[in-house]
Amino acid sequence: MAADTNLELDIQGADERLGKNILAHLGTLPQTEVQRRAFLFNVEDAVFAALQSMGYYHGELEQQLQQKDKKPWRLSLKLTPGQPVRLAWVDIRFLGDMLQDKAFDSWLQGQPLKPGDPLNHGRYEEVKSELSTLALSRGYFDADFSKAEIKVNRDLNLAFISLHFNSGTRYHFGEVSFNGHSLEPQLLEQLVPFDSDSPYGTRELGQFNGALQETGYFSGIKVLPELAHASEQHVPIRVELTPKPDHTIELGLGADIGSSSDAAIEPRVRVTWRTPQINRFGHSQETSVEWSPDRPKFLTTYTLPLSHPLNDQLILRLGLLRDKYGVTQEYNVADDSYNNTGQLESSTRLLGVRRQQRLQNRWYYSYSVDYMREFYTQSDTQYDPRYLLGGISFQHSRRNDTSLDPKGGFRQFYSLEYADPMLGSTVRLARAMAKFKWIDTFFDKHRLVARVDLGANWVPQGDEPLVPPSLRYFAGGDQSIRGYGYQELGPFINYTTDEGVPARQVVGGRFLTVASLEYQYYLTPEWRLATFVDGGNAFDLRQFEPAMSVGGGVHWISPIGPIKLDLGFGVRETDTIPSSWRIHLTMGAEL
Repeated sequence: MAADTNLELDIQGADERLGKNILAHLGTLPQTEVQRRAFLFNVEDAVFAALQSMGYYHGELEQQLQQKDKKPWRLSLKLTPGQPVRLAWVDIRFLGDMLQDKAFDSWLQGQPLKPGDPLNHGRYEEVKSELSTLALSRGYFDADFSKAEIKVNRDLNLAFISLHFNSGTRYHFGEVSFNGHSLEPQLLEQLVPFDSDSPYGTRELGQFNGALQETGYFSGIKVLPELAHASEQHVPIRVELTPKPDHTIELGLGADIGSSSDAAIEPRVRVTWRTPQINRFGHSQETSVEWSPDRPKFLTTYTLPLSHPLNDQLILRLGLLRDKYGVTQEYNVADDSYNNTGQLESSTRLLGVRRQQRLQNRWYYSYSVDYMREFYTQSDTQYDPRYLLGGISFQHSRRNDTSLDPKGGFRQFYSLEYADPMLGSTVRLARAMAKFKWIDTFFDKHRLVARVDLGANWVPQGDEPLVPPSLRYFAGGDQSIRGYGYQELGPFINYTTDEGVPARQVVGGRFLTVASLEYQYYLTPEWRLATFVDGGNAFDLRQFEPAMSVGGGVHWISPIGPIKLDLGFGVRETDTIPSSWRIHLTMGAEL
């Protein structure tokens, strides 16, 4: 039933699709008497046009009009569509260079016009449009239909479709020109994913645009095929570029709130300074300074393109970092319990160089050398070991779409690091890590996110205290086990302080196993609810105490990525951490 102030319309005998098609042909219901007269005059023609467009050539229509004083008139339409006209044959023929193009073979296999199906004029027009669009996207700019017709035999209730399409000659890519930049031309030419004189395709242009975006040099990119200047079936490509500002400053704010080993509210302020293009060779830098009462950090990276601006980069790093780990507790005789007195604190100086390459199969491979010196006090003993770490890593990410909130995907990361006294390190150390994250969406509104983190250290027995905290394994935090503070979980040692007081300290473990499973439900495309369970811990061979948390949260899919507010509860007490809760506010894509 559709109603308006001037005319009420009632359609009987039509299914949902046919009813919607009839309403579309009838148009907007009238609001004035003049519009009503015109509407009623055209009803029959519009209804039969709607029926025939969906293959019903033998339909019958009964109209009943009720005229009312000072009230909307009522028009009842009773339909008998009859049997639809069916396709007897579909004759699709190709001519021209497209006969050697496999993309059209794939399209032909999937096109919806099949003998025996009801005739649908709308679907016929969609097929024509799809074929023309595919031809244009693959460089057949002179393509045209030499024959495109539908013949209907009403007596036999059959239709005959003929589509003869001549693609003509396929065009090729011509010269590529760049405007609006100050980079070395060779740097940009390496980003072109096609050779001059290769067959034209919009997919290649999309890849080209994506590569230019990924460099981070430009705020505006236009990749323009100049069809008006095509010569001898070659299309020149003009690229208009707008560089990013020379310098950008980004401010980030955050806080960690909860009740565990440290019940205080810890604010965080991060300032990031970026220079996307330093010189004509495409060098760039990023410097971040993070302030928090206990974890200030300074880190700067300088990136140099090598053989390719995206697929081969040299990255230099310099950092001054201070961090806290675990919890330190002293025994209180009066309470017969351990009370928190602080955490394991460390200060790190870091200088590193890494070469990162993207392989043909979309894997990232990197090898690195990092020099680090770390200062910390453990069990009232001061340490300052030096390490020269050589490492290799492999990582790969697959996303089902390019949005900031992908419907599905899988990420995997593997790394190996080694340090040896013969190369200047305090002790011999080997490290291995593996990380996995899987996302899948089912039934549109239901989403699962699973995560597994694994790690292992090998160090000679007795040298464990000389492994700095930043190279050990801890658990806890929004990227680990929620409900607990950042890096507060792990194995502990017992010792006696210089004052003779029994104490214990969480010092981290040689191994790490953490897993998480989260279910998310979309209330709207921009808002979702989540519930999760996290578990695992850092541990040593003789000391494994699993921790577990449960919780939930609200996520907003903002234009800059998901912003997640989660509340986690630790459901198992450990020897050093009682049952705790934690509010976690995070932002950023999950893959």
